[in-house]
Amino acid sequence: MNSSSADRRLYMLSRHLAGAIGNEGCGISSSPTSAGNSVFANVVRAPEDPILGVTVAYNKDPSPIKLNLGVGAYRTEEGKPLVLNVVRKAEQLLVNDRSRVKEYLPIIGLADFNKLSAKLILGSDSPAIQGNRVTTVQCLSGTGSLRVGAEFLSRHYYQRTIYIPNPTWGNHTKIFTLAGLTVKTYRYYDPVTRGLNIQGLLEDLSCAPSGAIVLLHACAHNPTGVDPTLEQWEQIRQLIRSKSLLPFFDSAYQGFASGSLDKDAQSVRMFVGDGGECFIAQSYAKNMGLYGERVGALSIVCRSADVASRVESQLKLVIRPMYSSPPIHGASIVATILKDRKLYDEWTLELKAMADRIITMRKQLFDALSARGTPGDWSHIIKQIGMFTFTGLNTKQVTFMTKEFHIYMTSDGRISMAGLSSRTVPHLADAIHAAVTTVG
Repeated sequence: MNSSSADRRLYMLSRHLAGAIGNEGCGISSSPTSAGNSVFANVVRAPEDPILGVTVAYNKDPSPIKLNLGVGAYRTEEGKPLVLNVVRKAEQLLVNDRSRVKEYLPIIGLADFNKLSAKLILGSDSPAIQGNRVTTVQCLSGTGSLRVGAEFLSRHYYQRTIYIPNPTWGNHTKIFTLAGLTVKTYRYYDPVTRGLNIQGLLEDLSCAPSGAIVLLHACAHNPTGVDPTLEQWEQIRQLIRSKSLLPFFDSAYQGFASGSLDKDAQSVRMFVGDGGECFIAQSYAKNMGLYGERVGALSIVCRSADVASRVESQLKLVIRPMYSSPPIHGASIVATILKDRKLYDEWTLELKAMADRIITMRKQLFDALSARGTPGDWSHIIKQIGMFTFTGLNTKQVTFMTKEFHIYMTSDGRISMAGLSSRTVPHLADAIHAAVTTVG
């Protein structure tokens, strides 16, 4: 038999076998898609994310006076996204370095980035760092850091309940629930004073079972903009330690709240200074403007260097099947800035300028409402701190402002101060005044 004849026979045999298997082998008559039906036809449409959905609605609005105060991202006075000059310089240095390659990072990420991130949040003179009691792993921004920490706790911690503030960032509940933890809340915001409900907070945590995990916002609480004073932080620390609760800090705004990196890390350092254990999720989205680079770190402060080493070994087993290893570019930008004194100093100046602009927007909005004689006490706008302000506006008032003034915010009345400018403050003040006096 020649080769062409053999090839034909093999071809016919393969066709025959394919037909037999397709029609008889499994007893399946046809593919569900053959008649145009999707196997996912029963999938229901999910609702828009309550925060990201605000931007979707904003983008559909053709009005020239529309204003988006929902997005948690810094904007310039002109309403444009900002790339820090120091970030551009760092990127240029990285581009010019011909020795850099695109190989995989280790599972726990870029070593310099991890070391410098721990120092940034804990302080270079931290006894925990000096005693090698801290393990730090690079993660996918703050969200990824929280998720990796939650997965680790779900696998290795004896207490599966976490207490989160009410209210808190909407993603917190989903992150911890999907990791297998039971989520409960503690009182935080007082709608009457538009400040901290310290009494309710302490009462709720005092009722938590021994060993429960407690989520704490390191600074610039999202969504309220309400932070404890240092004296209140000390009360919280004493209660948490007396109950053997485990603090888990979410640090998304270090330096971005007050303009001072050290001041915004005071709460974390208080807890680390007492020798106890804690978790810290860091994000560089806000303070370096690296939103899309997804740069973050999870630091776990342990009782001993040996425990820290063993914890790190288990963190690798969490990360490996999740995303294997983190991206290199954003972490390289951060490490380049943090290890170069000149770049670091330039970053702190740009960071303070961003924080100061937000503080200025608070003052201008407060003054504008005062000038209009808007009913109510609006001093909380200048007392709160960070990117967000909990205005105290209700859902009906928010809906009114969107319909009549084309101003977009979350339904709970949270606004991003970074989305304001001197040009748009009067428009917002007019809208708030109208909403309060018309809708009530």
